[in-house]
Amino acid sequence: MRRIIKTRLKKLRRKKKMLKPVTSEKAVRLIELNNTLVFEDDKRKNKNEIKKEIEEIFSVKVDSINSLIRSNKKYVYVKLNAKNLAVDVATKLGMI
Repeated sequence: MRRIIKTRLKKLRRKKKMLKPVTSEKAVRLIELNNTLVFEDDKRKNKNEIKKEIEEIFSVKVDSINSLIRSNKKYVYVKLNAKNLAVDVATKLGMI
């Protein structure tokens, strides 16, 4: 399963659709407390495109998306549904 997700991410990066997980202390805290994943993404994509992409890659249900543009980078905070744990997705990505 982990290998499948990594190959999907590689294919998307080749298409210039970058979706990189952020592994800072704050991101790990958000994963554990708020069931939220943090990604760095392309500034030109809107929230609906990001939501479809994340649901397709990780096979999860997304509740909400917040975005932040800081120093020419776009950070996306993805809150997952309560049935889908962010810890499981982070483990598959190798973040935790």
